[in-house]
Amino acid sequence: MTGTTLRHLRLPDPPLLLVTDRRQARRTLPEVVTAALAGGCRWVSLREKDLPDDEQVLLARRLLPKIRAAGARLLIHGEAALAELAAADGVHLRAGADAAAARARLGRHKLIGISIHTVGEVAAIAPANVDYALAGPAFETPSKPGYGPEIGRKGLTEIASAAPVPVLAIGGINTLRVAELIIAGASGIAVMGGVMRAADPAQEVRGLIAALKGALRTGA
Repeated sequence: MTGTTLRHLRLPDPPLLLVTDRRQARRTLPEVVTAALAGGCRWVSLREKDLPDDEQVLLARRLLPKIRAAGARLLIHGEAALAELAAADGVHLRAGADAAAARARLGRHKLIGISIHTVGEVAAIAPANVDYALAGPAFETPSKPGYGPEIGRKGLTEIASAAPVPVLAIGGINTLRVAELIIAGASGIAVMGGVMRAADPAQEVRGLIAALKGALRTGA
C-alpha cells in the first residue's frame, strides 16, 4: 500500500466491514446487525439496493441509533445522495462510480469506499476522494454471483500493491482464510453471507475478528 495519508487512518477498528443482505439473513436485519455489533463489529454498510430509495433511508435511520451506541459507523452501499439523506457516516460506491462527486457532496469527514475487481481499476483511485477499496471476489461466493471469477491471492496482492489506499478483501471469507488474505496484502476484510446466514452472528463476528487481529498482529 502506497500513498496512504493520515486521513486514511480513520478506518474503523477492527477493519471488518459487515455488508448487509436481508434476503440472506436468518433473522430480521436489525437483529443481525445488533448481534454483529455485540460480537465486536464496528463498521456496517447497508447494501439493500432492491429497496426504493426512501425505504433504504428509513432502514438506515432505524439502524443508526444501535450503530452509534456501539461506537460503530454506518455506510450506504450505493449513492452518496442516499448516504446524505440518511445522515450516514459515508458511502460505498460501485466500481467505476464518480468518487470525486461523492467527496464533493459528502465532505472530507465522511468515509468513501469503492469496489474494484481488477488491478486496472486501481489507477482511477484518488486518495483525496477514496478512503478504502473493496477488492473481490477474493474466493468463490454464493452471495454475489455474476461478479466475475475469484481474484484469488495473486489478484489481491496485485491490487493491494498498486492501490494508494487500504484494500479490504471480500468474497468467500471465513476464519481459516483471513490470514491468507492479510499475507496477500489486504488491510482488512468485508463479510456478507457468512454473517447474514449464521445461526449466531455475534459468534461468527467474534471468530472473524479474532482471526483478523491475530493475522494483523503477526503479519500472517
